[in-house]
Amino acid sequence: MIRKVEANDAESIAEIYNHYIVNTVATFEEAPVCDKEMMQRIAQVAEYELPWLVAENERGELIGYAYATKWRERFAYRFSVEITVYLSPAQSNKGVGSKLYAALFDELNQRGVHSVIGGITLPNSASVALHEKFGLKQVARFDEVGFKFDRWLDVGYWQGKIKN
Repeated sequence: MIRKVEANDAESIAEIYNHYIVNTVATFEEAPVCDKEMMQRIAQVAEYELPWLVAENERGELIGYAYATKWRERFAYRFSVEITVYLSPAQSNKGVGSKLYAALFDELNQRGVHSVIGGITLPNSASVALHEKFGLKQVARFDEVGFKFDRWLDVGYWQGKIKN
């Protein structure tokens, strides 16, 4: 089930995200975040009137989330957003990310968003495939802009249009 985020989801969201902080280069954050910090991030997305969605399994456990944030602060960028999706590690390659993005794109379309942008630490074939499945194309690659786990990392940006 896909639904809008609720305040009591912050702990589960932080748990999912912290896996990626501690074990992967998918995010360049290096210190785990607490549920209070995650609640502040959720509130920031809500303040911008952008969607934050969660996926639950049949037992009601949170297994993933996706959201959109402002691409940039300048008013001219108001129709462009950056999108993000994270899944519980056990949910990879089960279609949950696609379901979350489909629902997120629907929400963004209803809000009149025109352009979506996703940043991906490279290499990451699964994330690239997900973004390209939704029509995003690589528009940029920055070499060695991140440093985590004692290595330099590249970041690519994928961009697509919402059909509104």
